[in-house]
Amino acid sequence: MEFFCYHRDRPGSAALRMELLERHWSYMDQYEKELIARGPTFAPGGDAPSGSVHIVDLPDPAAARAFAFDEPGYQAGVYRDVLLLRWRDMLGRTMWDFPGGRTGGNRYLVLGLGAGGPADLTAAPDGRDDLIAYGPLLSDDATTWLGTAALVRAPDADAARGVLAVERYADIEIHPWEFGGRR
Repeated sequence: MEFFCYHRDRPGSAALRMELLERHWSYMDQYEKELIARGPTFAPGGDAPSGSVHIVDLPDPAAARAFAFDEPGYQAGVYRDVLLLRWRDMLGRTMWDFPGGRTGGNRYLVLGLGAGGPADLTAAPDGRDDLIAYGPLLSDDATTWLGTAALVRAPDADAARGVLAVERYADIEIHPWEFGGRR
């Protein structure tokens, strides 16, 4: 089962985040085979971290909760909240398989929160060579569509927003993002 996990930083926690960086990476190293994508988000227009994205394939919701809440930064109070939802990999690959590589161009987390009927349940948008990861956000039992999460390479935030049909979502969040981890 695939899960989307987004730890959002608590204001003023940057120093603690940096202090725990090696512990965070060591923790994530335990999940190397299960990770589909990972990396930090940043405050708009800056280099200050604002959160941490992990898309992971785990046996069940209990394992996903343990993954999210045993993370050293969460345990130490770095994060203000955690968004943890089932997710479905519509591209069939990890971020390390992205043909565009780890560098070059701007990267974004695009998070669409659902409003009404489901979208993005059967396929990724056509002609989207800049999609790094893409899929619907679902309830624990995968029966209810809650939104869509994508990692995308785009010239700017407005272009990144364009991967989702705006009219299908109550809200769309755009966060600067970069590839994370040691790979």
